[in-house]
Amino acid sequence: MKLVGTVVASSVYFGTSWWLLTTVHDICNPSKLPEGSPWTCPYDDVFYNASIIWGVVGPLRMFGSRGLYPKMNYFFLVGILAPFPIWVLSRMFPEKKWIKLINMPIILSGAGGLPPARAVNYICWLAVGIFFNFVVYRKFKGWWARHNYILSAGLDAGVAFMAILCYFTLQIRDINGMRWWGLDLDDHCPLASCPTAPGIQADGCPVFH
Repeated sequence: MKLVGTVVASSVYFGTSWWLLTTVHDICNPSKLPEGSPWTCPYDDVFYNASIIWGVVGPLRMFGSRGLYPKMNYFFLVGILAPFPIWVLSRMFPEKKWIKLINMPIILSGAGGLPPARAVNYICWLAVGIFFNFVVYRKFKGWWARHNYILSAGLDAGVAFMAILCYFTLQIRDINGMRWWGLDLDDHCPLASCPTAPGIQADGCPVFH
């Protein structure tokens, strides 16, 4: 069954990708797409940038002694030490049961989805997670134990079905939904795309020396 599922999924994925690449004009090119277009390919953009950083430029020229961001390596030390304050606070205040629920590795690794994800994604994840894994878990533990994983699968399937439904009913007619700052493509910082290498000049950007 896994082999059949893999073959079907990969075939459908490849066919859909090929169809979109040949039918959507300027796909994956946000500068040429109309405002509000969903075809910006954020995950592909992040994957491409990562391949440039690790494959073409190399970690030595990014995070090593010859790079611009060697201080980023200190965050490895931050990640190692981050759980210890929580452990100390849990020992100092044993009556505060909620302190033990703070999981720094999950918090830090959860931010790894931020490059392609938007603020709206994290708000929805946080709201659903707190409601079902805190409120429902405490008040209806039996229901939670029986249906929580089924609910998780149902939410994932619902997102997939709604994506298909929204495309064939709205997006195919260039109706891309409401507009608000949480869905914007940029990070609301006009200098975010400016070069940081010394001596590089770009329109509207400061020059670093």
